[in-house]
Amino acid sequence: MNLNKIYIISGESSGDLHAGKLCLELKKRNPDLMIRGWGGQHLASAGAVIDVRYEKVNFMGFTEVLKNLSTIFKLFRQTKKSILEFKPDALILIDYPGFNLRMATWASKHGIPVYYYIAPQVWAWKEKRVRILKEAVKKLFIILPFEKDYFASHGIQAYYYGHPLVPLIHSFQFDRDFRIKNNLSNKAIIALLPGSRKQEIQTMLPIFLESIKEECKYQIVVAGMNQHKQLYESILHTTGVKVHIVYNDTYNLLHQSHLAIVTSGTATLETGLFGVPEIVCYKGNHLSYLLAKKLIKVKFICLVNLIADKKVVQELIQQECNPIRIKEELSKLKDHLVKRHVKSELKEIHHLLAGNNPYENVALEMMKEFN
Repeated sequence: MNLNKIYIISGESSGDLHAGKLCLELKKRNPDLMIRGWGGQHLASAGAVIDVRYEKVNFMGFTEVLKNLSTIFKLFRQTKKSILEFKPDALILIDYPGFNLRMATWASKHGIPVYYYIAPQVWAWKEKRVRILKEAVKKLFIILPFEKDYFASHGIQAYYYGHPLVPLIHSFQFDRDFRIKNNLSNKAIIALLPGSRKQEIQTMLPIFLESIKEECKYQIVVAGMNQHKQLYESILHTTGVKVHIVYNDTYNLLHQSHLAIVTSGTATLETGLFGVPEIVCYKGNHLSYLLAKKLIKVKFICLVNLIADKKVVQELIQQECNPIRIKEELSKLKDHLVKRHVKSELKEIHHLLAGNNPYENVALEMMKEFN
């Protein structure tokens, strides 16, 4: 049996990136591979037929999910129907556990082999989900080194080939004309990364802007996304703070940045892997926060700190996430010795996560069953 058709589900921006890269590796081994599923620009560029754009299903937090339950159930029904019509040889799930774990259970019952790339963070919360992974997933692929022992303790063989962001960032070719193209001066840059979801940007960007409105030593640049252009402009107009916005070019921005203020998520690790000292911020719906606080079992929310198992970068959560505290922590980071220490710690994390061709090795492991 050959791997001729796959259905893939990635429900977020970072998941779309990984899905696209993985599918390109799979297509190297079978150029006729048919791909269909959930994703965005990266998955489409790999030749996939996109059933659902991830931008339309990016619900964040307990209350946001509750408000959109009817939409989510409708998506379950549509996706199951699409999979049954397509008859894939395998279902590949990328992160996005709230939806994907349910799909894993359903697909397994229908005899469809399930491969999960970027395991749900069950070690942080909802540990009961381990049972689903054990029963429904044929092969589990992880991207954090400490997860291997964790899953082994639960009787699951997990495959680790390093974190996929490391080779991506290591091989990144920066644009020497980046500053010219974006009308930036030679002044040092503080990057603002307010998140990829509309809800995050609405909450976080005004706080970030208020914290840096009196900054004169650095130029301030927001990492923007084209689909939210009107939202950024509306927030800037309301706050009256003048900053630059760079659209869909976060890696070039991080390559040029000296410091960063970042909303909790994958971007915190990307910023760390570029060696940029950062302040990690999170503020959500109060009810969602209280529920999460009761459920989450880890000391940190930031991947940089979780991987290091200590506080490398400052985390400002909920009430602490305010312009005064951000300004205080930014002032500390500007100190040369503090900045140098943080950069040294970030370099160690880079080494910890380094692997060997993660997408290629994941693709090879997936295809073993089909050769």
